[in-house]
Amino acid sequence: MTLRAWPILLAFATMFLATPASAAPSPTYQARAQQLLRILAAPGNETDFFAPLFLDAVPVDQWRATAADLRAQHGKPVALGAVRTESATAGQVEIRYERATVGFTLVVAPQPPARVIGLHIVGARTRDDSLDKVMTDLAALPGQSAIAIARLTNAGPQLVRARNAMMQMATGSSFKLYILAELARATAAGERRWSDVIPLGPKSFSGRLMRWPDAAPMTLHSLATAMIAESDNSAADTLLLALGRDRVDAMVTASGHADPGRTLPLLTTAEAFALKMPAAADLRARYAAATPDARRVLLRDAAARLTAASVDIGSVAESPVAIDSIEWFASPIDSIALLDRLRRTGGDALPILAVNPGIAPADAKRWRYLGYKGGSEPGVIAMNFLAQARDGDWYVLSASWNNPAARVDEPRFVALMTRALNLLAQHAPAR
Repeated sequence: MTLRAWPILLAFATMFLATPASAAPSPTYQARAQQLLRILAAPGNETDFFAPLFLDAVPVDQWRATAADLRAQHGKPVALGAVRTESATAGQVEIRYERATVGFTLVVAPQPPARVIGLHIVGARTRDDSLDKVMTDLAALPGQSAIAIARLTNAGPQLVRARNAMMQMATGSSFKLYILAELARATAAGERRWSDVIPLGPKSFSGRLMRWPDAAPMTLHSLATAMIAESDNSAADTLLLALGRDRVDAMVTASGHADPGRTLPLLTTAEAFALKMPAAADLRARYAAATPDARRVLLRDAAARLTAASVDIGSVAESPVAIDSIEWFASPIDSIALLDRLRRTGGDALPILAVNPGIAPADAKRWRYLGYKGGSEPGVIAMNFLAQARDGDWYVLSASWNNPAARVDEPRFVALMTRALNLLAQHAPAR
């Protein structure tokens, strides 16, 4: 399943990606920033503030509910903070609440009366926040959670913070990092080239490439970028089988996974979700109880039942299904080892990891480099970051949250990880 790039708490009409701010705000933009403080504090005057284009996407009632949620989380908005613009119409605005400072990207129409056409929450800084508080908030999540933060050194990763760091967790599409690592190894060894062209397929049940023509010619680089940046399942399944499942499985072990038997063989996304279908209950029970070698035999013998055509996504879209048995498992420590390997030997894989930073661009820009891959489905969310600080030091943050009883609150988890990364960046200042 695909994880959002960052929590979209307010839909917005015009995409704005923040870059380092330089321009002084115009009087008109400053006025809209001041008005944002007022409409966050209390309902009213939304049609004067927002353009019809925005309100078509976010009706007034939805906006008011979001503003109320922010007040419930952070207290009353009390003051306008920093206002930084890139042009006369686009920039970032900070609103100081009683318990936090919340950042927004704000885009206004160039034509008078310059109503707001884009508004996006990019993160919140809790007053007197700390990594210890993040760890406490993570521990309070229902179900099981695990996290490890490490500084990467020539002597190996050095843990900064950890909780359940060795626990094997369902990680969803995070398994695609193993495919990327094997592709990076194969290209470095001269066995493959990033420009090699292979046919698309077998296609999976979701993602952009699912709608592409069967056997469309694709470069390995294009497939890898779609797999990582978009979490495209068809790209992942194509690469897993083209590289060879046995070789990608070997990468799981070679990267330092502490319990490869728990997750091997790596399932394609089509196989995993076909096994979760009610009609496959017999196969699912056998697969969960089998050894890795017996699982491989089962996948071969039952291949006709384990295709994307067997997947009814609606049956797994709302509630967790078999996340403790039919999944891709890794601990935060396993993921740190994998990302450290990619840092050292990934080569052209590193720019691919950085296409989608996983958090809001304004927060991602606190780092010199930020690579990301996560995964999610009902009951599962995982986020894995490879970050280089402004001073050149490297870090990995890997965390997962599993709840077999209910969907997890993805925006809540993303907010926790954003806080952790921002706090980590503050302690790694530029030299």
